[in-house]
This record gives sequence, structure tokens and C-alpha cells, in this order.
Amino acid sequence: MKKYKKILVLLASLSIIISGTVFAGGGQEKIPGEEEIVIYMQMGGTQGDGATLARTNGARAAAKALGNVKLIEHYSQWMAETMISQFKEALAANPDGIIIMGHPGDAAFAPLVEEAVSRGILVTSGNAPLKELEAKYQPMGFGYAGVDLYAGGYMTGQQMVRLGNLKAGDKAVVYGLFSQPGRKDSPQGMFDALKDAGLKVEKLEISPEADADSSFAIPVLTAYLERNPDIKAMGTQHGAVTSIMPNVLQVVGKKPGEIIVGGIDLAPATIEGVEKGYISATLDQVLYLQGYIPVSQIVMTKRYKIPGLHINTAAGVVTPDNIAELKPLIEQGIR
Repeated sequence: MKKYKKILVLLASLSIIISGTVFAGGGQEKIPGEEEIVIYMQMGGTQGDGATLARTNGARAAAKALGNVKLIEHYSQWMAETMISQFKEALAANPDGIIIMGHPGDAAFAPLVEEAVSRGILVTSGNAPLKELEAKYQPMGFGYAGVDLYAGGYMTGQQMVRLGNLKAGDKAVVYGLFSQPGRKDSPQGMFDALKDAGLKVEKLEISPEADADSSFAIPVLTAYLERNPDIKAMGTQHGAVTSIMPNVLQVVGKKPGEIIVGGIDLAPATIEGVEKGYISATLDQVLYLQGYIPVSQIVMTKRYKIPGLHINTAAGVVTPDNIAELKPLIEQGIR
């Protein structure tokens, strides 16, 4: 908690320093002589959902704090092809900056980013990394604010083993986007952590339909658990799917803790699942910073030629032991 507060204070202070913004009673003065900076930003799921809200709030806060920033928000239901279409739409508008998510992968984004940079449009990324593009365009302001996907998944898997007292030979399943270039590292990290602990682990692929609408995951997971009644642990690194895990367990008649569940993000249903013990560990990505930092990156690069910054926003998991302390901030759309 103290670590994240220090980060927020640092970012807020930096915003005030570089923008010249003066706050009084919650208001702000725009920067004299500064032209408006137009930024298109990919937020992820749907506006206001539990896996997206804090990111949106962080981005809006940065735009307000930095002054003279117009933020255009794009929501994609996590569909990679939609993110590509949104990038093309942003390019057509010729903004100052575009913030993208790495889900489509480096190859899909490469020609579009190249065109944007050649036209003087700044590009940076969040949530899922684009390592090749970041390495190529980092001097021009291409940074990353988000999770080290593999490390985040691995850490969550380790916590599942610890909190559930799982033993070598126990059976587990990881339900993930193993075929998506921009997102496969996260479930793979969880899979490897469970396997390294000696568990017998199976991979189950999330379909495009379930990726866009987690309700499609419910019959898939309930059928899987009915076919595999000896499963001891079930994990995912998909925020919306995490939120339906308690529902799945209830459908198959499992009590809290009978199957150790690990997930990601802090949607309302996920928080309730943690409180009731259905979910043992969920990775905290600190989504507010995934909104605040990329907007700050574009503004700092535009005004002050700051190169791309690489910031890992995930450092822990939310469990039944610490949920009470974090819940007020989650309800405010900050955590």
C-alpha cells in the first residue's frame, strides 16, 4: 500500500511540475501558450466494467492534471481485431498520440506503428507488452505501463500453491489465451508455476467468444469440472473470466476452498468471490497506473522529448487476507 501511494504522489507531483498546472479547490488552470494534445487511447473491455474502470479513471486523471489534453477513449471487448481497427481510426484522425494494447502482437501492429511514427504521431503501449516495437521506437517515446505478464502469472500460480496447500500430484487446469501472441505469457507463467510445484496441469483455451463475453466460459468450465471431479486448482489470467469463477463453482456444487482458484483483476464479482473464499488469489495489476502513466508518457514526449519509460505495475496479489484494506479504493475505481 505505502509503495503504491508513493508512486501516485510522485506521478501527481510530476504532473504539476511539468504542466505548470495550479490546483485550487479541485479546479485547474490550462497551460498558457500550450497547444492542445489529442490522444486516442485503447482502454480494453467495455466502459465501466470492473477490469477497465480504474484504467479509464487513471487516464482521465492524467489528462486533467497535465492540462490541455483531449482524451478519446476506445473500448474493444478485448478483441484483437477491434484494436487494430481502432488504431486505423486513430491514424485517420491524425492525433498527437495513440496509446495501444499489445493483444494483437508486434507483427499485427508493426506497419501501423511505423506509419504513425513516420507521420510524427507518438505511440506508446499498456497492459500487454509489445517488446519488439518498444525496443525499436523507445527513443521516440514508445514505452510500456503494465504487467510483466509471465512474472505476474507465475506469482499468482505460486500463491495458489501456498494458499491452497497444494501438493505434488494434485490436478489443476489453467484456462487461458495460450494462442494469443500478446497475452499467452500470462497464463503460461501460471501454468509453469503450478507445474514446477509438482502439480499435474492441463491447458484449456479460451475461445474468442468467451474472451469477448465471459458468460460463454461458464458452460465450458462447468462441463470441464463435471468431467474432472478430482481437480484441486483452477486458474486464469483473464479478468472477466476470473469474475465468473465463483458462479462456476456454485453451479457444480463446490464450496469455497474445495477448488483453489487463481485469477486476475478486481471486478466487483471477483472481490465478492475473494471475500467469500471462492477465489484464493487474484493478481493486482494496479490498473489506475496503466491509465495514468501512458497518457503522461505521450504528454512528456510531446512537450519534453522524454523517451519511452518501461514500468511494471504489478507487484502482488489480492487474497482473503488483504481484501478488506483494499476494498474502499477498489469501489472508488482507483485499485
